[in-house]
Amino acid sequence: MAEELPGSPPEETLSLWKREQARLKARVVDRDTEAWQRDPAFSGLQRVGGVDVSFVKGDSVSACASLVVLSYPELKVVYEDCRMVSLTAPYVSGFLAFREVPFLVDAVRRLQEKDPHLMPQVLLVDGNGVLHHQGFGVACHLGILIDLPCIGVAKKLLQVDGLENNALHKEKIRLLRAGGDSFPLMGGSGTVLGMALKSHDHSTKPLYISVGHKISLEAAVRLTLVCCRFRVPEPVRQADIRSRDYIRRTLGVPGPPASGRERSQKAQRPKACPQWGSEEPAGLEITH
Repeated sequence: MAEELPGSPPEETLSLWKREQARLKARVVDRDTEAWQRDPAFSGLQRVGGVDVSFVKGDSVSACASLVVLSYPELKVVYEDCRMVSLTAPYVSGFLAFREVPFLVDAVRRLQEKDPHLMPQVLLVDGNGVLHHQGFGVACHLGILIDLPCIGVAKKLLQVDGLENNALHKEKIRLLRAGGDSFPLMGGSGTVLGMALKSHDHSTKPLYISVGHKISLEAAVRLTLVCCRFRVPEPVRQADIRSRDYIRRTLGVPGPPASGRERSQKAQRPKACPQWGSEEPAGLEITH
C-alpha cells in the first residue's frame, strides 16, 4: 500500500484507485505491436511524442502539462501543446497517474481532434512503466488510456521488488562504458522489470527504461537510445524545456531561457520553471 502522506485522499478513494489500477493493468501489452518496432532501423516510424508535467516553483498545484511531437529520425519538433492546469488529486506514492495523467490524455485528444496527421506513433514518458510498485506506472496508465505505444524513461531507480541502488548496482553502472551499454533490472521475483541504459557516451548516470504499453523492452531501449542527443531522449527533453518556458512566459516567472542543459535535482523540488521522473512535492521519493 502507498505510504500515507499529508493531503492523502481518504481510504475509499485509494481503494478505488487500486481497483482501477488492477483493472487497467490487465490490459497492458508488453510486446511489439507495430511493424516499425520490429525493424532494426525503425523503418515506418515518422513521429515520436514526449510528455511532461512541470510545476510552478513553490506551488504543488499549478502546473504546465505539455505534449510535443518530433519527426523521426530528424527529431525536429513539429507540434507542441502546453497548457496551465490545476492538479486537484494529491500526490500519493505509487498513484502518480491519478494526479497527472488526465491532463496528458486531454493533450493527446486535442491533437487527435486538431491535427490527427501529427499523432505520434509512440510516446516517451518521463517516468516508469511496469517498473513500479504495482507493475503499472504512469507510462502504462497513459498508454492504456490513449491506446498508443508508450515507453517509461526514468532518471532514478525505483527500488521495488528487491531492486536497490546499492554498491552492486553502482558497480554495474560503473561498468557501462559507452552509449548503448545496458544491464537488465532483475527483480527479486525473477522478472526483468526494465533496463539500465547508458544513453550517451558522456553520461555518468543511466536511464531506467521500462515497458509502458504495446512495445517490447528491447525495442523500447533501442528507440530511447536513438532519440538521445544528450542523456535524456529528445521527446522528453523538449517537452520539459517547452513546459518550463511556457510557465515563464505565462506567469512571468524569472529565470534564464531554456538551454540544452539537462535538469538536475528534479527529485528535490517541483520543477521551477518536474517528471515525470521527478515532479513530486519536495522531499518525496520518486515512486511513479
